[in-house]
Amino acid sequence: MAKDVLCEVRNCHYWAEGNRCSAESIYVVSHAGKMAADSTETDCKTFVPANNA
Repeated sequence: MAKDVLCEVRNCHYWAEGNRCSAESIYVVSHAGKMAADSTETDCKTFVPANNA
């Protein structure tokens, strides 16, 4: 399991200094069913805009 999760989306509620993700858990989905060929076929469903938290 990843020790640190990095995120560059600064307008996310879970973004923390040093480009760290402060969410308790991360939920990532694929646009292509259960298999993705690369990162462009995925989305982080954990994202919440900072002003909507």
